[in-house]
Amino acid sequence: MVSYKYWSIYLGIYIGFFTFETHAQHLLTLEEAVEITLENNYDIRLSRNTLKEDSLSVSPGYAGMLPRVFAQASTNNSIQNISQTRSDGNVIELDNAKNNNLSYGVGLDWTIFDGLSMFARYDQLKELEQLGKAQLQSTLLNRVSEVMITYYDLVQQQQQLVALDSTLVISDQRVELADNRYKIGKASKLEVLNAQVDFNTDKTLYIRQKELYINTKIRLNEIMARDSNIDFKVSDEVMIVTNLQLDELERLAANQNPELQAQLINKRISELQLKQIKGNRYPRISATTGYNFSDSESSLGFTTKNNAQGWSYGFAATIDIFNGSNQNRNEKKAKLQIDNTAIAIEQQTQTIKTQLNMAFQTYLTNLSLIDLETSNAEIAKENLNITLAKFKIGTIPTIEFRTAQLNYINASLRLSNAKYQAKLSEVTLKQLAGSLTLQ
Repeated sequence: MVSYKYWSIYLGIYIGFFTFETHAQHLLTLEEAVEITLENNYDIRLSRNTLKEDSLSVSPGYAGMLPRVFAQASTNNSIQNISQTRSDGNVIELDNAKNNNLSYGVGLDWTIFDGLSMFARYDQLKELEQLGKAQLQSTLLNRVSEVMITYYDLVQQQQQLVALDSTLVISDQRVELADNRYKIGKASKLEVLNAQVDFNTDKTLYIRQKELYINTKIRLNEIMARDSNIDFKVSDEVMIVTNLQLDELERLAANQNPELQAQLINKRISELQLKQIKGNRYPRISATTGYNFSDSESSLGFTTKNNAQGWSYGFAATIDIFNGSNQNRNEKKAKLQIDNTAIAIEQQTQTIKTQLNMAFQTYLTNLSLIDLETSNAEIAKENLNITLAKFKIGTIPTIEFRTAQLNYINASLRLSNAKYQAKLSEVTLKQLAGSLTLQ
């Protein structure tokens, strides 16, 4: 018969082997995972490039405030057989008569005034850059949140593997004990078979959990945009912040939530768009100037050669007197767009507030469950130890021992899951507040 002391030593060695196996792997900290993600993640890299595009567009020239300076050159050449009848009746004929015209020079076009629309466009480009920053911030929060949630999911799965691993040892020893008792005539074959079935059930749970653990590792590698075959282990504990305050989270969300900030920026962009449209009510004044050279040659005519060079300049002003009332319609549409963005801000504010309130209630519930499940796990462990001792000496039936064993497994798994759910609620709250931290 296997002694209780031997059983405890065997269990310790088995769990120690699992611990040694995981320690042999590289320990990936949460800080490392976030750092790798910020550098490699595809969505983040795309958002950064989009922001660079928006930043390059912020310039007076892109807004149409600066002149356009250009160079131009043109040439026209012809070879013709010409027959001319002059007014005095003389006829002049010439074969292969050549006509060559060459002109070149530099010029400048400049819109001097367009109803101040160019200034509104310049401000709009600045707001589009700010919108790009808000969208990048949203991408960063989403990806970092995803990394943290996946990382802590691995932590709880790692804890569950340890719990399932320990109960697998107990089930294995139970099979051995039942077999020994059967051989000496103190147990029936049915007890051995039941023990073997329970062992196989526990082994199946362990294998399934290990599969989920490995697949979650692959998923985390994918988020970090690195080779999915890289192996690692994660930390053993989940540190939970227990002092979050709803009022403070709502205040931070009003100032930092990227989705809400994007809606505020969209409203400013719509207001600037209205300014541009109103600019069409004013005249558009432009100036042109240039310095040009021209050379022309003709085989036939009063002037066979002509050269000219000099300045050219001019001004132009245009204004729409009537354009089918499109100006009024465009202004009304722009005002409606401003109203829509204001409604979107109200909706986004309400949505965030609702999400914060719901997530905060879940957060409080999960904190309470941690205390409850911690107590349950301690009670289940003590109950298992007592039941184990009684089962060893044969004073309780197999089914009672199995019940105590399952209670211990379930309590351990529930405690691990409660910690994970509490951390998940914490991460969600910080993400909504736009202040996601690793602590």
